[in-house]
Amino acid sequence: MMIPDTKDWTWVLERPCADCGLDTPAVGFEQVPGMIRENAAAWTGLLAGDPAALRERPRPEVWSVLEYACHVRDVFRLFDVRLKLMLTEDGPLFANWDQDATAVEERYGEQDPAAVSVELAAGAEQLARSFEAVTDSERGRTGLRSDGARFTVESFARYLIHDPVHHRYDVTGARHQAS
Repeated sequence: MMIPDTKDWTWVLERPCADCGLDTPAVGFEQVPGMIRENAAAWTGLLAGDPAALRERPRPEVWSVLEYACHVRDVFRLFDVRLKLMLTEDGPLFANWDQDATAVEERYGEQDPAAVSVELAAGAEQLARSFEAVTDSERGRTGLRSDGARFTVESFARYLIHDPVHHRYDVTGARHQAS
């Protein structure tokens, strides 16, 4: 297991995260695109560091900054695909995504930090624009995760934003500050 805790995180839709400090239930849908962009900027700043240091794991079972950044990049990409499914299909079922297997298969720890930075920023911008294009009438559209978790576009946006915010906390220890 690469990410220390891969349990179901849907509880973040009900209460603030005691670790990263994000009060996900209080996040307004309109805030999400800006939060995505802000988070991506933080990651690109982190990825500007020494490539060797970015590859170092704090413990063997905990991802490095680079590995977390690759994961966040892929989350932005995956959530954009899933959002588009929710907007074009009725109640789509999302394919299962094994994030740990992806990390190994894609060799996250060996990727070029500069390239990851560019890709993460591009994925974040695409996702932010996709959320900005959602109309009020589309916010109630639904999608289902393979484990049965059901989301509306609105809850999906709040669920999404916790992931990159929490992972920034994982690598920096900096708790989210409401803006």
